[in-house]
Amino acid sequence: MKQQVFYIHGGNAFSDYQDYISYLKTREIRDLPSSERTKKWSSTLAEDLGENFEVFTPAMPNKQSAKYQEWKIWFERHFEYLSDNLILIGGSLGGYFLAKYLVENDLPFKLKTLIFLAAPFRNEDFGGEDGGDFAFDTNMIGELAKKAENISFFHSKDDPVVPYEHALMYKKALPEAGLVTFEDKNHFLIEEFPELLNSIRKLS
Repeated sequence: MKQQVFYIHGGNAFSDYQDYISYLKTREIRDLPSSERTKKWSSTLAEDLGENFEVFTPAMPNKQSAKYQEWKIWFERHFEYLSDNLILIGGSLGGYFLAKYLVENDLPFKLKTLIFLAAPFRNEDFGGEDGGDFAFDTNMIGELAKKAENISFFHSKDDPVVPYEHALMYKKALPEAGLVTFEDKNHFLIEEFPELLNSIRKLS
């Protein structure tokens, strides 16, 4: 049986609609015809892991102005295709979503591991936003330890979006979790991520 991997990407979430409008007016425009197309490790995750893995990388709803309830619905729509010993990965807002979801809900299957990539810990400003309705009671974060056999946090000290201190707050709340620290991988907006691939392969 193939090892299932489920990855939830990042996005943007705002409590105030006008903050979202301001974001649209000031955000850098990328991928213009004259610019080089941005490549990211997540687009080749399934290919890089190989045929022994079944990789889910769903496009979450309205990622530029994400709403927790919409992501919750879409995440749960996939449950019928998932089985025990799932490797569940959340990147940035995707990690924030998983933290909130798992402290507030139970899954109908068992997790082998949880991996958080540059995940925000609390609803203070990160990257010009505040996490909107993805915010949750961080006093409940210890509940995550009951939801997976293993938990790991990956974060880079030069992350310009979610400060490295957020990873340290997760680690303090979950001392048994692993913390993998990088010096120069920014917000994991990188073309290759061999460290993550190796971690996933070791778990399979």
